[in-house]
Amino acid sequence: MVNLIIGLIAIIGTIASYMLARALYARHRILLFLPFYVALTMIIVVLVIGQIPYDTYMIGGQWIHALLGPAVVALAYPLYEQRELLRRLAFPILLGSLVGALVGLFTGLLLAKLVNLDDKLLYTLLPKSVTTPVAMDISESLGGIAPLAAILVIVAGLTGVLLGPLMFRIFNLRTELGRGVGIGSASHAIGTATAFENSELEGSISTIAMIVNAVFVSILTPLVISLFM
Repeated sequence: MVNLIIGLIAIIGTIASYMLARALYARHRILLFLPFYVALTMIIVVLVIGQIPYDTYMIGGQWIHALLGPAVVALAYPLYEQRELLRRLAFPILLGSLVGALVGLFTGLLLAKLVNLDDKLLYTLLPKSVTTPVAMDISESLGGIAPLAAILVIVAGLTGVLLGPLMFRIFNLRTELGRGVGIGSASHAIGTATAFENSELEGSISTIAMIVNAVFVSILTPLVISLFM
């Protein structure tokens, strides 16, 4: 009974935080006020001030975490809406996603070498650019730390969303195809949600890039480790 009450409080508190964050973002369209980032910050502040253990929060948080999979599947609808155009753009999307996967892996490998991370942290860092459920599975299968991998995914997503517009301006990247592939490959679901705010086509391309990138990273990560470790 106690766990049920704690779980309900965690779920309601999380949803309330996100709704408040959405209201703030609706009034102030600033990237720093992205709902995900603001809601996450609010939850962390509450847990720290209240000295609430993470495991206690996850009594209810696990149910929200379980919805990650269905949420990703729900992205199939805009793909269906744009299916004809996406079919014509299949080759550049696949090629761009492959490049994005390789860049994500080798930047992680380079960072790990520069700061002299041990193998366990390296295996946790490498899948940082794919969506959370996939990154956690890859990391765990390699011997990394799955919960830490999820945090690194969030950091990568937020960094991509914040720096993405600047990179687009620097490289004069204006096409929906280029922006969609770039943000989907580098910033997974967080970036894809932002891409949908620009246009349905950009969001759909970002969705495909996110999915294809996850497949590429799943295949390439063991190969990169075996070749360069």
